[in-house]
Amino acid sequence: MEKEVAYPFSVRVARPKSFRAALLGAAAVAAVGGLTIEGLPLAAYPALAGATVAAAGPASFADVVDRVKGAVVSVKVKTEESNVSYDGDSQPMPNFPKGGPLEKFFRQFGERGGQEHAQPHMGMVQGSGFFISADGYVVTNNHVVEHAKEVTIIAADGKSIPARIVGTDPKTDLALLKVKEGSNYPYVSFASQTPRVGDWVIAVGNPFGLGGTVTAGIVSARGRDIGDGPYDDFLQIDAPVNHGNSGGPTFNAEGEVVGVNTAIFSPSGGSVGIGFAIASDVAKNVLQSLMEEGKVERGWLGVQIQPVTQDIADSLGLKEAKGALIAKTEKDSPAAAAGLRDGDVVASVNGESVADSHDLARKIAALGPKKEAELSIIRNGSPQTVKVTLGALPDDRQAKADAPAEHSKDAMAKYGMTLAPAAEVDGAGKTGVVVADVDPDGAAAQKGIRTGDVILEVAGKPVSRPSDVKAAIDAARADGKKSVLMHVKTEDSSRFVALSTDAVS
Repeated sequence: MEKEVAYPFSVRVARPKSFRAALLGAAAVAAVGGLTIEGLPLAAYPALAGATVAAAGPASFADVVDRVKGAVVSVKVKTEESNVSYDGDSQPMPNFPKGGPLEKFFRQFGERGGQEHAQPHMGMVQGSGFFISADGYVVTNNHVVEHAKEVTIIAADGKSIPARIVGTDPKTDLALLKVKEGSNYPYVSFASQTPRVGDWVIAVGNPFGLGGTVTAGIVSARGRDIGDGPYDDFLQIDAPVNHGNSGGPTFNAEGEVVGVNTAIFSPSGGSVGIGFAIASDVAKNVLQSLMEEGKVERGWLGVQIQPVTQDIADSLGLKEAKGALIAKTEKDSPAAAAGLRDGDVVASVNGESVADSHDLARKIAALGPKKEAELSIIRNGSPQTVKVTLGALPDDRQAKADAPAEHSKDAMAKYGMTLAPAAEVDGAGKTGVVVADVDPDGAAAQKGIRTGDVILEVAGKPVSRPSDVKAAIDAARADGKKSVLMHVKTEDSSRFVALSTDAVS
């Protein structure tokens, strides 16, 4: 079954088919009960024998919930769109009997606007949010308010308060709102420390329009990249979140915000116990910029980068497959001015190690424009230090996050390989398309394709860019061919490889 990431809130948000956006915006959640161990001979379980009550977690979250629930709100958004669909799944209303209870329920909690044609009409989106200041600043997700014509905050006491959008950041899916009236609102604060894997967390929000719903779980993982954007840095939690939880807070056991709920991993659109929250350290920086400037400006280095795979590490004489390989230094960029070259490996930024190309993109973006960064690089096997003054990342290039311009991660994902023009990768030659990365379990790897191979021809036609490869495969599939022949050059030879055309959608 195809894996999907669902976005907890609300309505629409068309995503690539492999990542269906079922936004956390209006849904129900199951409460989590306590688990006790009675009548077991603990001596037979050494790991449990020394356990304390504290290790099992708090007996109740009630005190924490009482402190924070007043700051959590429902966000209702009126939109004007054509063909608004249910929770981003682009699904029309099911064929329920007219006037029946299922049709009434779906119209009330599901499909917004009750229309299935493409003419513009008013729709309604529901999500979650929370106050971060006494004077009425509210955090939610960008996808909750991105098509808003009117925004209303429903406070914990049921009061409706009109609000305006201060600023949004689609790259991290965050939005900052400000209520238009009143003051002295209850608010919550962000945690100063990142939670550890295994820490308790509590999610409060507005699933399926059922405001004030509370669920609990633990942090399952940190630093998750779900392919939603260039600056992904999510907490993975197993506290149940559903449609309508988007924009709501995830708290630690002290009542501090550790994340902003934004997506769920789900084959069906409902919660299966895997949720994703924007980490608090990411959220704090973005929200501060939105509050002060109304927008987010990110640092720009001006390089196209790729991961350092084990094969690349071996070829460069590196001890570990870490860091980011510069595939191309752009003309008149901060990187070029600082003397960075194609083939350099960036190992750290301002003393902080770089795990991979995605990590480098995040670190550079977070520094902001006009800031000086000290990069530790490896050039021709030798460590060096380069100082660079960052520029401002152009708006039309933010989504690329300094990745190679035509890397085909999405287009060729089902083959398990990432491609880049050979002419733009140092040492790959001037013709063909280089295989920049290969999933060892993917279809390409099973055919013997390796990182560093260069695809010269597909279906007998020369290729020079990843889009040429994709177009040739599409054409072969359109002609009814089940496979396509590729001429591949390896380090010291060349050969033909046949790949199934069904692997790419």
